[in-house]
Amino acid sequence: MPRQDRGQREPLPPGVGPRDNEPEAPEINSKDIPRSVRAELKSLPKELANTVAAHLVAAGELIEVDPERAYAHAEAAKRRAARLSLAREALAETAYAAGHYDVALTEFRALRRMTGSPDYLAVLADCERALGRPEAALRLVREGEQSVKDPAMLVELRIVQAGARADSGQQAEALRLLSNEIESPRGVVPKPAQARLRYAYAALLLEQGDRDAAQDWFTASARIDPEGTDALDRLDELNGMVLITDFEDDDEDDEESTPDDGAGDEDDAESITQDEPDGLSTPGSEEPES
Repeated sequence: MPRQDRGQREPLPPGVGPRDNEPEAPEINSKDIPRSVRAELKSLPKELANTVAAHLVAAGELIEVDPERAYAHAEAAKRRAARLSLAREALAETAYAAGHYDVALTEFRALRRMTGSPDYLAVLADCERALGRPEAALRLVREGEQSVKDPAMLVELRIVQAGARADSGQQAEALRLLSNEIESPRGVVPKPAQARLRYAYAALLLEQGDRDAAQDWFTASARIDPEGTDALDRLDELNGMVLITDFEDDDEDDEESTPDDGAGDEDDAESITQDEPDGLSTPGSEEPES
């Protein structure tokens, strides 16, 4: 029977058809798909690859503004391409952003098995912490300290470690860990990681009721990376207004005077240290539990 005379269309290939509870795959331009993604999708049939790519692009665009919907798109991509690491990574990251820490933990574990990379240990530990298992988080941190070499990832491990200690009632030890990391960084730490470290320290100080010190360290975080955290919003909450308004001008001056080749990272770290608030809070260390 001629195609046009059939009463209905032929069924779509397996995995391409949508489920009732999933968002529709958006129309995308092939130029919107990163080259590395296109390369990995070549292992799929063309129509299936296009559908997976559309969901992945949507997930990436929505993760900051609507993480729950981004998660739904990532689920749709992973259902169709579970063997592709990029689909699992999209699901892991959107699940983490949306607060589905059990799903994120499962997917990050799968990624670690697939890639063999230790770089997932910090986020795995943070998932364990979010699920109320600080001891499991600390075990992963200890593992990461032996295998992770990247200074930024080591900072993330330290932040999670401090959070797990605080969750276990060891607030003084948590403050000590963060203050030591600020004073004695392990390698040249990129500015975003430095900002996150100071932000974590400020947040913990605020939890302990030290508003003045917290304000100082939120300010230090914002000076290093105004867009990397919501430190400016936290300062708004504390003060009712943003007192520091020249970050953008400072950044422009830095861009004019320093080539963007990473060569000035050590000098940047020194200048940041010189601008830090005086008097890191370093209470007597509690005896950490093993």
